[in-house]
Amino acid sequence: MESTNQEPKFGFNTFAETWNGRLAMLGFVIGLATEFITGQGILSQIGLF
Repeated sequence: MESTNQEPKFGFNTFAETWNGRLAMLGFVIGLATEFITGQGILSQIGLF
């Protein structure tokens, strides 16, 4: 009998964590670029500071 190593369909799995990391890095770079272009921090842009 063969043993299959299936990852869960939800929760913390390799596929989800890989995409979460990639999107977090993309969001961070976009945030830095926006601050550089506008000359304002994120809190200033949304009106909190």
